[in-house]
Amino acid sequence: MNAPLLKVSHLKKAYGAIQAVGGVSFEVMPGEIFGVIGPNGSGKTTMFNSVLGQISPDSGSIELNGESITGLSPLELNRRGVGRTFQTLQVFGKMTVRDNLLVAAQEHQGTMFSRMFAPGDSGLGDKADELIDLFRIRHVADKPAGSLSYGQQKLVDIAMAFMSEPDLVLLDEPCAGVNPSLVGGISTLLKQLNQKRKGSFVVIEHNMDFVMDLCHRIMVLVEGEVMAIGTPEEIRGNKQVLDAYLGS
Repeated sequence: MNAPLLKVSHLKKAYGAIQAVGGVSFEVMPGEIFGVIGPNGSGKTTMFNSVLGQISPDSGSIELNGESITGLSPLELNRRGVGRTFQTLQVFGKMTVRDNLLVAAQEHQGTMFSRMFAPGDSGLGDKADELIDLFRIRHVADKPAGSLSYGQQKLVDIAMAFMSEPDLVLLDEPCAGVNPSLVGGISTLLKQLNQKRKGSFVVIEHNMDFVMDLCHRIMVLVEGEVMAIGTPEEIRGNKQVLDAYLGS
């Protein structure tokens, strides 16, 4: 059996008397799309930000490919092959879509000296064009990102996370604020990226249909603790989860 790409063990984080994350453990396998769901206040974002180096956990360990990454900064994690998206858009509104993608990867591309003497696109143009075509945003590639619709900007934001060809991408509510007609398209794109690049994704999302359709396994967090981990079918059939979260 393959070793996990990401292993989180007994992760805890408290804010005063409030235990935001209370000993969460899970594994993400190579090539797996792993969903995280739970009601508001269940600890999803705190767990996510602890893994990503945005905040420091009080205790527990985080491993990537068998090596500890606990306490590493987001930049160090990016250079080790971890990408992410945020709940709020992180695009540069005055830059073109294509330049947004190039900038997203340049920090990952060699040393400052090598980038100074690289081509104008730092040698990343072909990679950007591949994602532009995959995300079907060729018709807006030379437009300022800020001039696009919210849904199009969301696609650019997600594409930026894949420019460094990460082994692991953490997606924080990729469907938030997106027109329902685009949600299926985002799911299809992520499936294509998963199959094409064999990377692993961790997805936090409130849209249950999206999570159930996209993810291989799902973890349910309630009050900072793991209630269940299983396939979409197992989660749908878990009475404890239905009573505590899904409500039906």
